[in-house]
Amino acid sequence: MGFELIGLTADMIFSAGGADAHHVGSVLPFKIALIGALGIGAQWLAWKLQRPAIVLMAIAGLIFGPLVAYFMTLNMPSFLHDGLEAFHLDPQSDFGDVYRPMIGIAVAIILFEGGLNLKFKDLGEARSAVIRMVVLAGPIAWGLGTLAAHYLAGLEWDMAAMVGGLFIVTGPTVIMPLLRQAHLQAKPANVLKWEGIVNDPLGALFAVVVFEFIRITQMDVGMAMVFGKIAFAAILGTVVGILSGIGMAWAFRRGLIPEYLKAPVVLAWVLVIYVLANILADETGLLAVTALGMTMANTKFASMVEMRRFKENIAIILVSGVFVMLTATLTPEVLRAFVQDWKVIAFVLAMMFVVRPIAVMLSTLWSGLSWKESLLVSLIAPRGIVAVAVAGLFAAEMQALGRADGAIFVPLAFALVFATVLFAGFFIGPLAHMLKLDSGDGDGVLIVGANPWSLGLAKALKDMHIKVTVADTNWRRLRGARLEGHNTFYGEVLSENADYSLDHGAFNILIAATPNEAYNALVCVEFAPELGRHRVFQIGAKDNEVDQEAGIAFTSRGRTLTSRGRTFDALTRDWWGGWRFRATNLSGEYTLDDLYKDRGDDLDLILARKPDGLLEFIQPGQEFRAEGSTVLSFCPAKDTEGVRGGGAKRGEGLAGPTAPLPS
Repeated sequence: MGFELIGLTADMIFSAGGADAHHVGSVLPFKIALIGALGIGAQWLAWKLQRPAIVLMAIAGLIFGPLVAYFMTLNMPSFLHDGLEAFHLDPQSDFGDVYRPMIGIAVAIILFEGGLNLKFKDLGEARSAVIRMVVLAGPIAWGLGTLAAHYLAGLEWDMAAMVGGLFIVTGPTVIMPLLRQAHLQAKPANVLKWEGIVNDPLGALFAVVVFEFIRITQMDVGMAMVFGKIAFAAILGTVVGILSGIGMAWAFRRGLIPEYLKAPVVLAWVLVIYVLANILADETGLLAVTALGMTMANTKFASMVEMRRFKENIAIILVSGVFVMLTATLTPEVLRAFVQDWKVIAFVLAMMFVVRPIAVMLSTLWSGLSWKESLLVSLIAPRGIVAVAVAGLFAAEMQALGRADGAIFVPLAFALVFATVLFAGFFIGPLAHMLKLDSGDGDGVLIVGANPWSLGLAKALKDMHIKVTVADTNWRRLRGARLEGHNTFYGEVLSENADYSLDHGAFNILIAATPNEAYNALVCVEFAPELGRHRVFQIGAKDNEVDQEAGIAFTSRGRTLTSRGRTFDALTRDWWGGWRFRATNLSGEYTLDDLYKDRGDDLDLILARKPDGLLEFIQPGQEFRAEGSTVLSFCPAKDTEGVRGGGAKRGEGLAGPTAPLPS
């Protein structure tokens, strides 16, 4: 039955009408939808499994590209062959002449979005190291990579120089998720982030240098003209990007563009600058759009946060689709020959464990990085979408020049991407922990607002071995948090300063606990895209339903903290009335009903720690399986002695000024 449905689907796709017209009108939309589903599905699965998304996207492309193509060569019923053909991705054939420019535009938008994340203030103590990684490590890696490509991969010198230049890049679309996964300290994290984004266009430019050299020398032009044109192209691309970024920021500050059009205008402007730079000088568009993004990131104007989020969404879609398409262009013959060639394995290992470490170690001497930080940076260099995309572009260009060996670019890029991404994805965490360069496991809580109730909550969480950071704009209010040994942040969490001064890797849950409900909602909305909306909480709103309906909309605030959703005033009143936080181990002998009987039906449940260690914050009206969990509640003490720590039930601990929870 399943095969008949597949055959029926294939008949519907390929039947009726002219072949060419129907291919464009029916098959191509189906292929585009399939690419989108595979790319975004791989992103979701990567998030669910906590694995590098780029690997899963590549696997999806391999399955629906070369693997399906291989099965189509086998003897099988026609209806099954037609069904496989319907799901076979062959992007170069499916998209025809628009394939190459489409890849180029997608890469340009991805690099611009990366440039928007490059604020010079973020460099901090890593400024010297980043400059050295770009100015020194890049050329060193280029030279060593050229030697490896020639002597190990067996490429001609000119092709080896193209490969060596292109593969100095480290993919920012891979680096960013890895940094969040590993919770690195600020300095090595900033070095990896900046290097990944800045070196992307530089690696492409190095490859352009060699390509232009090959192309122009075939025209019998002097060497001075070759290098002069290349230098002119690099300078021109940078200048065009900077001037266009300054002009766009000026237009925003003057109010020449309405708010609802800012993000679309910027997207269109990126495409214009990319095409314009390529017209003025071949292959300078990537450099221009990266300079455009960096200029806008370091120019103050409103709506930058909203624009960055819009670009992130676009970039995620493009990365997902482009990577699936590039992987699908590989053929079974290329993969089979590639896997069996020991030269490729030797080249990949040399790039990972010889070329990269030597370049990083030499360039970061006396840069302010410790030897441990340099070692970590040298071993973590995952290549990403730009390496593969640019390799795909130049593979076609070199073959157009009559160089058949240019076909090796794409499979060589995929081999390096797979090896580096898998190594970085599985070893960055253990390596950072072994070198003591991680900032903790990231399973911490950020509490915004220092007051007696929130400090009591912070102490209760700490006694449950949950790391806590307390943030407030008043230094004196943070005194209690400092005395308790909590991490503290003095300043405004919504400020630009917090972007690089607040350790975002130390927490994955936020609790807004200030007296101002609107401010709490604003904080939750700001951090929701980073942490996930299910991980941002704020103290309850108004006590009655009428006020709730007239208050802040549900979509514009965080999730309600505590099972009864009490307001700040109610929680503070209960705190001064003797209520305290208690951690209770629930079991078959002592159930949640027993806890209610002991402490009253009006107690508030805050969270439950499951037997597997996961935290579950309990929402109003929510039912949860409590047996085997440790529940943190806010409830009244039975008597005065209970507040001082003498009246706790078996399995309970009090969290107050003088009654710490048992370890």
